[in-house]
Amino acid sequence: MIARYTRSEMGRIWSDANKYQCWLTVETAASQALASFGLVPQSAADAIRDKGAFTVDRINEIEAEVRHDVIAFTTTVAEHINDSEASRWLHYGLTSTDVVDTAQSLQLKEASAIIRSGIVALSETLKRRAIEFKHTPIIGRTHGIHAEPSTFGLKLLLWYSEMQRNLTRFDAAAEDLRVGKLSGAVGTFGHLKPEHEEAICNQLGLKPVAVATQVVQRDRHAAYVATLAVLASTLDKIATEIRHLQRTEVREAEELFSEKQKGSSAMPHKRNPITSEQISGLARVIRANAQTAFENIALWHERDISHSSAERVILPDSTILADYLLTKTDNLIAKLLVYPARMLKNLESTGGLIFSGQLLLDLAESGMSREDAYRLVQGHAMNSWKNDLVFRDEIAKVPEITARLTPEQLARAFDYTRQLANVDAIFDRVLNAPAK
Repeated sequence: MIARYTRSEMGRIWSDANKYQCWLTVETAASQALASFGLVPQSAADAIRDKGAFTVDRINEIEAEVRHDVIAFTTTVAEHINDSEASRWLHYGLTSTDVVDTAQSLQLKEASAIIRSGIVALSETLKRRAIEFKHTPIIGRTHGIHAEPSTFGLKLLLWYSEMQRNLTRFDAAAEDLRVGKLSGAVGTFGHLKPEHEEAICNQLGLKPVAVATQVVQRDRHAAYVATLAVLASTLDKIATEIRHLQRTEVREAEELFSEKQKGSSAMPHKRNPITSEQISGLARVIRANAQTAFENIALWHERDISHSSAERVILPDSTILADYLLTKTDNLIAKLLVYPARMLKNLESTGGLIFSGQLLLDLAESGMSREDAYRLVQGHAMNSWKNDLVFRDEIAKVPEITARLTPEQLARAFDYTRQLANVDAIFDRVLNAPAK
């Protein structure tokens, strides 16, 4: 991923230096565990632990000749150990993917901790701002058209609730990838035993996979990237809503626009939702990566490397972007400019048309058939819409309605607080739900 979208800590995880360090961590853990079983001399295991080292440049130099990164790595480490008696026990009983897949799990474990923190931080920001605007009325829209009253707090609460589901999904996907595999070239433990794998994984804080080929099966990775794609889609959803709310005709909320910021090289008045647009755009990349992750599941027999090259792109890029987008969205929501007066103005802009549903129910409750009530209300609603009339005023002139509803009842039909009476209950249901 390009530096523009890479935060430093996540970028460090996917650096070559950290990748090879994770490889060395696996090799060291394997040597120590095997030494405890008497398969490797303890002195050799200690030499690997204490003297094992590498430089990325030297690995690259050797790989240019041998065209095999793990061999280049083990050769470099052996050079640093500088003890042929000890270094001959390096990589004992292992195949390349034992190291690579297990080490990759260590990298994903690190990356997942950062992403999880980002999910929690954004959730807390959404929760805080949802409570802030809990009772701030806003028009609810369906199909982009004014529907019925809602509150801005409910929008934020909805996103908070969705982020809680994202957290649950992410925890499950990350845990499913917290695995190691050291069962050999085709997963049969031809040179080591299951108990050796368990001991090595235990040192690494991983779980051994129950069964493998030469690789950890890629359904786990596909589920992980797919979960990131769902997470990114939630962030896209939030960003898309803010983009709509920032439109000139709507202007109910907008991104913070700093004093020195410029919106357009040609139009000095522009205040564009560039952060939201960036979030929506980069979310597409993660969703596209999920398709590649799905393709990686089907490999030939016990292993081919068609997944390997793709994963060098999609795993770093997806986790880097997830981290970046979570931070951008958190900042977006934390600094979002909200305009309650404009929200109320827009809510009232149709002259009460948005209360047609409540009026329909009140007429039905008064004894009028639903069909007659619907026909009556719709006719006057369409006339008011077409001729730019105030629906509330027009209804007060209709004898069929005034004969059934008193002025007080009509006023109540057009009172948005009546339809928002259960907002507290919704918040309570979301924020005070029993822990699962």
